[in-house]
Amino acid sequence: MLNSKRLHQDFPILTNSSQGEKLVYLDSAATSQKPQSIIDAITNYYQTSNANVHRGVHKLSDESTAIWQKSRETIASFFGAESLELILLRNTTEAINGIAYGWGDHNLLAGDIIVTTLMEHHSNFVVWQELAKRTGAKIEIVAVTENGELDLESLSEKLSLEKVKLLALTHVSNTLGTLNPITKIVRQARELNPNIRIVLDAAQSAPHLPINFKNLDVDFLAFSGHKMLGPMGSGGMLVRKELLSSGEMKPWLFGGGMIDSVAVEKTTYSSDLSERFTAGTPDVASAVGLAAACDYLNNLGMENVREHDEMLVQYALKKLIDLPELTVVGPRSNRVGSVAFLYNNVHAHDVAQILDSQNIAVRSGHHCTMPLHTAFSWPATVRASFNVYNTTEDIDALVLGLEKVKEVFRV
Repeated sequence: MLNSKRLHQDFPILTNSSQGEKLVYLDSAATSQKPQSIIDAITNYYQTSNANVHRGVHKLSDESTAIWQKSRETIASFFGAESLELILLRNTTEAINGIAYGWGDHNLLAGDIIVTTLMEHHSNFVVWQELAKRTGAKIEIVAVTENGELDLESLSEKLSLEKVKLLALTHVSNTLGTLNPITKIVRQARELNPNIRIVLDAAQSAPHLPINFKNLDVDFLAFSGHKMLGPMGSGGMLVRKELLSSGEMKPWLFGGGMIDSVAVEKTTYSSDLSERFTAGTPDVASAVGLAAACDYLNNLGMENVREHDEMLVQYALKKLIDLPELTVVGPRSNRVGSVAFLYNNVHAHDVAQILDSQNIAVRSGHHCTMPLHTAFSWPATVRASFNVYNTTEDIDALVLGLEKVKEVFRV
């Protein structure tokens, strides 16, 4: 089990509040805070090794290139993938867009079907709407049950339709906290259609769960480094190497660095798969920071991280469900990372503002899941989300802070 009180000291922003009060940070599903070791790794790179990769023959460029490649290997290994399967980008959103442009535009035709779900983040929803517009494909939406889980009967119906080419779904819902049974879903999808391609949004699972890309048997996995203790603007996708080597997944950004040769008549692209999808100067410092975050989490042990998260989620559920003025959304078990709720007769933004006045940071609104909120007639929800630095005392502070809401609104 993690010693979160000790880990708390690794995060400068949590121990050096500008307001002179303890910051209770419960918004890690939006972005996590960063330990000093990650900040130091980025600073050290800029102070000692900064140079453009691949393009120079001087020692500093060679050193920067070696650091870039080692960082890629560390990040890929964290996810149980090969380095050549990793495409580093800014975040999950950019990764899913990359799948749409690099795979979808070349493989979907009019009448083909994209299956996604009602619980998806807009990043894994709007992207497919736009792809459908470009290609003439159709979207089928898997329903969500009243208790906040995927309707597996609805999923079976959608996957059984003719011309299903793509399944895109989240590993963990950023609003409901639902942990989807990915192994079961992938097995079913492959049995019904061996040629289906599967996209997994791992933005909310990567910070909390051990992930092995090979074992998941998905074709694409998208993640955000900034949610797993890494720097802002870090993240990317994993692509099954067979899709890369066969050319089924194609480059969608073009320019220097990813080419083999350029002539007036024709351009050919690098045979090195790790370079073919990196157009222009990469963000080496962010890769260094993300690799350091992977090392930090590996040192903690991802099974320990998972157990800590499960403890916090269950503790929060127990405390919040007992408050009669709240309606907690999502399942009571098999959930990860967060707990969201409605405060009866008080808007979520008002709740969040009152909590902020007590130095408690939560997220309020639709959490980029407007179709889900609309389906359940939720005007907005309040979400408390956790990471390794959170303690049960943080949740106790949240419960105490909610008493202030009751005082202000007299509900």
